Amino acid sequence: MSDNALGEFLRDRRAAITPADVGLPSGVRRRTPGLRRAELATLAGISVEYLTRLEQGRDRQPSPQVLTALADALRLTTDERLHLGLLAKATGGGLSFACPGTRPARSVRPTVRALLDRLEPAPALVLNRFNDLLAWTTGYERLAAPLGVLDAEEPNLIRFVFADARARTAFPDWERIAGEHVALLKLESARRDPLVAAFTDELAGIAGALFTDRMRAPATLPRRTGVERWHHPEAGELRLAFESLELPDAGEQRLLVYLPADDVSSSALDQLTGRHPGALRMVAG
Repeated sequence: MSDNALGEFLRDRRAAITPADVGLPSGVRRRTPGLRRAELATLAGISVEYLTRLEQGRDRQPSPQVLTALADALRLTTDERLHLGLLAKATGGGLSFACPGTRPARSVRPTVRALLDRLEPAPALVLNRFNDLLAWTTGYERLAAPLGVLDAEEPNLIRFVFADARARTAFPDWERIAGEHVALLKLESARRDPLVAAFTDELAGIAGALFTDRMRAPATLPRRTGVERWHHPEAGELRLAFESLELPDAGEQRLLVYLPADDVSSSALDQLTGRHPGALRMVAG
């Protein structure tokens, strides 16, 4: 790797994006194929001098906020944002990616796993305070796997919602779902836990304004129960009632259970899980 890989990446992406891509006039007699440094600096809200230092490798410790602003201005994809964060981390700055062993334990005690078995065929899962998925029923796997929720080696719900384009298809009410996840994360942020701050920086780098705008908005209390709409490639649109229950003495884990909210969803879930009709009874109300 070059000793200035971060600067080279920024220059390459600046050259690859046109003024029209970011709503600027093309003008005449442009000597650069993409954006001028001054244009990118203005879009990102930083000085031209600072951007020059970053591109030339004279400053190797940009803050997460600066990297997020540059990623937004350059219209980086999710993969490009991750790459930018890794380059910055390699030079000693940038996004804070949690290191192995620093996040809460992913273990689920045997009695909780036995409870999940008893809940079959209902879609149910155990999450920690970062929304990492720790364990789930086969009912949840058949519901969520075709949507891409479980694709990651260590799946995380909030990362899927903000960083995976499939989430907008999976959740027709994506705006509300995104707001609910941010509300939960804001509660964690109030603790001033450096691990939460690192995770927040990671999401800001990956998702940009989609995430940061919601983090800056006034705080709201997350719902612990309600109804969500899901769009499943096999079962079609589902209305699912959910209950979120805190697990005692489990390292701040919670149990999330879904049940059909109407007769159509009840029949669809029965077919999806391969269980006998009526195995998942509709929730009245």
